[in-house]
Amino acid sequence: MRRAVEGVAHVAGFARIDGNRVPKGLPCPAEALIGGDALDRAIMAASIVAKVTRDRLMHELHTRHPEYRFDQHKGYSTPVHLAALQTHGPCPQHRRSFAPVRLALEGRNPGPGTRDPEQLQVGRLVVPL
Repeated sequence: MRRAVEGVAHVAGFARIDGNRVPKGLPCPAEALIGGDALDRAIMAASIVAKVTRDRLMHELHTRHPEYRFDQHKGYSTPVHLAALQTHGPCPQHRRSFAPVRLALEGRNPGPGTRDPEQLQVGRLVVPL
């Protein structure tokens, strides 16, 4: 979150966060709004831009690693994604804190019942590129 705020072309005077807490170290004052993507138009718009951008990045990632079928699941924890992790192991872009990736790196089976605590909390899987 801090990197996102710091990366804005102009200096942010205030940040609204969709969530229940303000991350430490932000370079500007901020407030957290639980369910902010349903309450605040700026957060709504940012959520849409982020999703569209992420989907495009996942399609690009699919062209580099078609065996993972990122075009189908966009990096979410689906049976197709978990099966690809089990078969191919993680690619460099897989988030190492994602429980099925950790299991695959440890040589354990990231089967369909595997859950990611962060995914449950946030409701989204972020795959950094």
